Amino acid sequence: MKIIKKTLTFLYLSIICVISLVPFIWVLFSSFKTNSEILSGTVGLPTGLHIANYVTAFKLAPIVTFYGNSIIVGIFATLLNLIICSMAAYVVVRCQFKIKGLITLMFSLGLIIPGAALIQPLYTTFSGVHLYNTLTGLVLVYTALGMPTTFYVMVSYIKTIPYSLEEAAYIDGSGFFRTFMQVVLPITRPAFATAGVIQFLLAWNEFQFALTLTGDTKKRTLPIALYYFKSAFASDYGAMFAATVVVAIPSIITFIILQKQVVAGLAAGSVKG
Repeated sequence: MKIIKKTLTFLYLSIICVISLVPFIWVLFSSFKTNSEILSGTVGLPTGLHIANYVTAFKLAPIVTFYGNSIIVGIFATLLNLIICSMAAYVVVRCQFKIKGLITLMFSLGLIIPGAALIQPLYTTFSGVHLYNTLTGLVLVYTALGMPTTFYVMVSYIKTIPYSLEEAAYIDGSGFFRTFMQVVLPITRPAFATAGVIQFLLAWNEFQFALTLTGDTKKRTLPIALYYFKSAFASDYGAMFAATVVVAIPSIITFIILQKQVVAGLAAGSVKG
């Protein structure tokens, strides 16, 4: 029975891996093919490594500028999101106050409000306060969009931390803020990794707000590059696939580096303390 169970598990995981990897591998191989090879057949290895596709992609579009903007927006939106949500989650879990339920409700509402409903209000507001077409505006938007998810990841993990650790710190003379910084934060590193990866990928891959809230090429992020390539590379499929690989690789590398912490954070957060 154990052998059958292991075999079925292996087959199931193998199917999931194939479904996940085949599209990316196909795009990666296509990025090294010529147009004639791509049009002649969708399946098959490239006859050679046509690096010219990547050179063309960087020549015909400001990918470096898009890359720099995405890195800046992704890093600052992630840091700001983690700082705010970690403190909010700690206060909600450990403190008792009148509007605690209201704060939790506000974060819950953030999970059900569709992003499309926020575009027009944000566009009007940002235009009025001179945040339209700025990286600062995108940082603030992505920070807010990821707050509900980050908040609940942090809340779930903090609940698993024994309160006795904090009590010991209080007995030693530590204050509330110092206890949070020196006792709670080091323990919540897996949750930070989990929430940080989710938030960074949100900021890195988001398209709708980046397109609506920016108008200048110098202020746009990497997902807009693919929209740009759709018209610029209408007949150059090799360059289009090369651009797709360039956009996708940072997300994959980020998750590979932090996958252990992400899994640990999700597993620990799923257990009640």
